[in-house]
Amino acid sequence: MKVVVYDAFAASPGDLSWDGWDQLGDVTIYDRTAPEDVVERGRGAEVVITNKVVIDRNVIGQLPQLRYIGVLATGFNVVDTVAAREHGIVVTNIPAYSTMSVTQMVFAHLLDIANNVGGHSASVHGGLWQRADDFSYMLTTQMELDGKTMGIVGLGKIGMQVAKVAMAFGMKVLAYTSKDAASLPPGIVKAQSMDDVFSMADVVTLHCPLTESTVHLVNDRTLGLMKSSAILINTGRGGLVDEDALARALRGKRIMAAGVDVLTEEPPRHGSPLIGIGNCHITPHIAWATLEARMRLMRIALDNVIAFVSGKPQNVVN
Repeated sequence: MKVVVYDAFAASPGDLSWDGWDQLGDVTIYDRTAPEDVVERGRGAEVVITNKVVIDRNVIGQLPQLRYIGVLATGFNVVDTVAAREHGIVVTNIPAYSTMSVTQMVFAHLLDIANNVGGHSASVHGGLWQRADDFSYMLTTQMELDGKTMGIVGLGKIGMQVAKVAMAFGMKVLAYTSKDAASLPPGIVKAQSMDDVFSMADVVTLHCPLTESTVHLVNDRTLGLMKSSAILINTGRGGLVDEDALARALRGKRIMAAGVDVLTEEPPRHGSPLIGIGNCHITPHIAWATLEARMRLMRIALDNVIAFVSGKPQNVVN
């Protein structure tokens, strides 16, 4: 069987092994694949593995041998799943491998904003403490999470874990979810509307999928509902946020700060209105990328292919 891995570098930039994949047959692993090379590299392959390389209807139509597409991520919008189904191609993803890691990044952003750890550390290394008149100093007001309200949009596995950690910090949790209120764990209150989350929460964090109905759910109107002291966290998808609207809100101090791990364009080769705004903290889509999460990712990816070959495909999305 011919197997092609289109973009291996993100999952394993050299610190993890692809040992075990050779049991599948003829396996070719590319660090990266440009759009113009996707068809040529995939010719004759029965199995292709992608992370962010787009496999659309045009590509699928030119790969008649293809029977399986494995996505090295939870989100699978890079694959035209309808076209794949029409051609009898199974598409799988990697669900729930990064729940703990993404949750950790939510609070890494939140705690950095609340306590300005990085800024204070840099100031000490820059000599500010040595020159201080007092035994301590604050560059920014320190904020305690206890008693604050965490508003969560989307209460899947990650949203639920974020809620658990928030409650451990003593936060109240208000969630916008399709789940029945009676089924929610103690301490989580179901919001009557998404507007309630934006207007009542001290911190709003996004954990819903990017769909036609959720594109730009953070916009001028919803940002206008938020408290001026509120914080927005986005570790979901960049398209959930109207970046121009968020930039206006941050510059105008209509909300206190934002912590984002995702942007609409990644990498932001054409720039982003959020880059350069002091109260917008940006990480380069690494919430998923702890060593432990990537180890799980690669193990499940291989298991998915083995299950497909054995006639019992798992984690099928189409």
